[in-house]
Amino acid sequence: MISTLQELKYLETQVERARSMTPGKFSGNDRPDCFLKMTKNRLLSRPDSGKDVRHFEFDAVSSSIDYEVGGVLEVLPGQSPAALDAFIRRCSLNPESYITVQPRDAENHDFLNPPLSPVKLKSFIELTMDVASASPRRYFFEVMSYFATAEHEKERLQYFASPEGRDDLYQYNQKERRTVLEVLEDFPSVQMPFEWLVQLVPPLKTRAYSISSSHSAHPNQVHLTVSVVSWTTPYKRKRTGLCSAWLASLDPQQRVFIPAWFRKGSLPPPRPSLPLILIGPGTGCAPFHGFVEERALQSKTVSTAPIIFFFGCRSNNDDFLYRDFWLSHSQKNGVLSEDKGGGFYVAFSRDQPQKVYVQHKMREQSMKIWSLLTQGAAVYVAGSANKMPSDVFSVFEEIVSTESGVSREAALRWIRTLEKAGKYHVEAWS
Repeated sequence: MISTLQELKYLETQVERARSMTPGKFSGNDRPDCFLKMTKNRLLSRPDSGKDVRHFEFDAVSSSIDYEVGGVLEVLPGQSPAALDAFIRRCSLNPESYITVQPRDAENHDFLNPPLSPVKLKSFIELTMDVASASPRRYFFEVMSYFATAEHEKERLQYFASPEGRDDLYQYNQKERRTVLEVLEDFPSVQMPFEWLVQLVPPLKTRAYSISSSHSAHPNQVHLTVSVVSWTTPYKRKRTGLCSAWLASLDPQQRVFIPAWFRKGSLPPPRPSLPLILIGPGTGCAPFHGFVEERALQSKTVSTAPIIFFFGCRSNNDDFLYRDFWLSHSQKNGVLSEDKGGGFYVAFSRDQPQKVYVQHKMREQSMKIWSLLTQGAAVYVAGSANKMPSDVFSVFEEIVSTESGVSREAALRWIRTLEKAGKYHVEAWS
């Protein structure tokens, strides 16, 4: 019987082999830092709220882990077994065959470049080729046209690949987010050799998430706060994000090992004596959940500086993420408590006739923010990359100008100085 250790070693070898020979470009090492097993999958938002936000907890099962608050976890998503099987059938491939993928310009192997070890074809596709999530590029349609045997399919593919067909291709492909598998199924006469598919199918990329736990508080564990991405296409087809939907579908009782990589984020871990002004609406609160956990632990042994945190969501009932956690730390002697110089301020955008955002709550606490800034506080902003980061920056300008009595231009220079000193950090995602 194969032990868990043997199974993990085999998986590690498969992931490293497959991803080292793929033509796609991946960030970081091919070898995972560790394998994770989900131990908790908890819904944070109200079930019928129109949002699906989850709290995930993972144990490291292959090796010990180490990370700092503000760090990022990259996860290699699993692909639907049904979609993989459909792709393999559609392309007339033998899933049990073993392959090696060698760059065309590779020189003869020598001592420094040993021959690549074969990997099972199905594993290679599963670990490196995004067959049922990403949309193919225009060149994919051009190459398909060479292999189409039905004349009407060849003509349509040639039109899509032409300058005249660019707009129609955009409507068909990108706007609908058609996948490689769907495109191939729409053109059944095309039999593209695997040598071409390897080069043209978009690479299966890792997905990066802000870590929402403190390693000091949870040794050998890592937690994530993830919003399950979903949308409807112009033709009313439901789509979901590959990784977020896959994670949400996992049962902690299942024996699924997830390849993962740790890397530094753009939010450096603060020392205990540094006052903090945190702004994190929605899942932007994720890294700050780890910040607060860590500072609460530090406060038991050393003197810690205050934290004020501005959180925003749509509704008190629908998506007040980690409500009990924030409120417990904002009570007497908590690291977010007002008696310790901190504070927790939440903006509900839809609980009243006029929308209220984190910027409004910041203006209400203008004097407190300025007081902490003059004490050397660092600012951390995390969340959606739409208007929020620039709106928050503008409010800081306004507060510095109003409270210090200087012009907006002088306030802007002051904040730019804060940035240069490494005391204004932003982590935003689209």
